[in-house]
Amino acid sequence: MSQNRIVTCLWFDGQARAAAEFYAATFPMSHVDSAMNAPADNPSMPEGQELTVEFTVLGQPFIGLNGGPRFHHSEAVSFMVLTDTQEETDRYWDAITSNGGEESMCGWCKDRWGLSWQITPRALMAAITDPDRAAAKRAMEAMQPLQAWTLDQQVSICEIPAPPFKEMARAEEFRLKRRREELDAE
Repeated sequence: MSQNRIVTCLWFDGQARAAAEFYAATFPMSHVDSAMNAPADNPSMPEGQELTVEFTVLGQPFIGLNGGPRFHHSEAVSFMVLTDTQEETDRYWDAITSNGGEESMCGWCKDRWGLSWQITPRALMAAITDPDRAAAKRAMEAMQPLQAWTLDQQVSICEIPAPPFKEMARAEEFRLKRRREELDAE
């Protein structure tokens, strides 16, 4: 059992392990941990079947509960994955949507289990929170009708010339690298 004080429990209709294995194969710092079989018959399954699967996605702990068909996921809850490069954005987006998932708008997509994901470049978040409110408004208005993000869209949407944008992305990558080094040293 996780040592964290809070763990997100996700309800699945008998496919918690398949989901956990998919997430572990898709995202770094992810793995499938222990499982628990039902200690007694319950409304979802007979005794002995896999009831829960513990797993970690991008360093965050989860428990997948094989609870049956009663409850379904909705867009009211989503997982925002902040990306640093176009390759990373494409890799996550493609993995989720090409594996039985579906595309949506504004960088959102659903996986085949119905969970919503926001695959969001950090540079886009910087653009929509820009202190220049006119620039932030342009970025927000341009973002809404699009699906997956590309570097070219971000540059043209935000009206950011390519060289400063690339410098901003390099600075963010450098900042993240330093932070990872600090965490590894702890």
